Amino acid sequence: MTAGATTGQRVPEAPRKQYGRLTDRLRKQGPCAVAFSGGLDSAFLLLAAREALGERVLAVTAEAVYMAQWELEEAAGIARGLGVSHLRLDVAWPEAIRRNPPDRCYRCKRHLMGLILAEARTRGFPTVLDGTNAEDAPEDRPGMRALRELGIVSPLRELGWTKADIRAVSRARGLTVWDKPPYACLLTRLPHGRVVTAKGLRRIEAAERHLARLGFRAVRVRSHGDLARLEAAPADLERLLDADLRRDVHRTLQGLGFRYVSLDLEGYRSGSMNRGGKKREPE
Repeated sequence: MTAGATTGQRVPEAPRKQYGRLTDRLRKQGPCAVAFSGGLDSAFLLLAAREALGERVLAVTAEAVYMAQWELEEAAGIARGLGVSHLRLDVAWPEAIRRNPPDRCYRCKRHLMGLILAEARTRGFPTVLDGTNAEDAPEDRPGMRALRELGIVSPLRELGWTKADIRAVSRARGLTVWDKPPYACLLTRLPHGRVVTAKGLRRIEAAERHLARLGFRAVRVRSHGDLARLEAAPADLERLLDADLRRDVHRTLQGLGFRYVSLDLEGYRSGSMNRGGKKREPE
């Protein structure tokens, strides 16, 4: 996927006014750092902040072992394409989430955002923004509690930006990740309460990258010990039953160390590893 922004389409009047309100809000905010994951929401916010503030914006990416390396590199490419200064923080694995506890998302967000905020302030950026949008419900996202506790500002949420709004304006303005599907950290592929290893995370990442190269966009490899449970978008389930493709996927994942490879017939859904089926952070 190409990073950054390219020549886009003309933005319709209503979204253009909405975008104008966002850039006005950011100008009033003044110098700020954007907590930048490389996902669509934070990339769109970074684009708007760059247009509103010029060089008075800093992109900050916290990089931990449980994040996919390809997404971290993609984030760097997007920031470079937008012409934004980009700070990459190498973050040690917080001991509090090594066993992948049920409140992992809150603990992780509190830790990472605290580090980003402290680093931004030492560099002269008193405020940190994040890309939470208006459709992100607090009851579904415990990480939002950490944002409130730390005073992180979420301008997209404040101004009512939905995911559809963000995609439409991102596409019109030439942001090349406008159609990027959601992607969560690799801890979401594992059951709660299990000790997580770097080797296990890299195995999951390699399996998902292989599936991505085969053209699967919304796909998850849920790891249950030596069993890999594949979740794919409903439209892709039938494709995974193709004999040649099935053999390729099975052979590759076995080569990565999975003894069994299964297909979840319910398809991809967020939060499927949460006990009791209660939805939490997107997975």
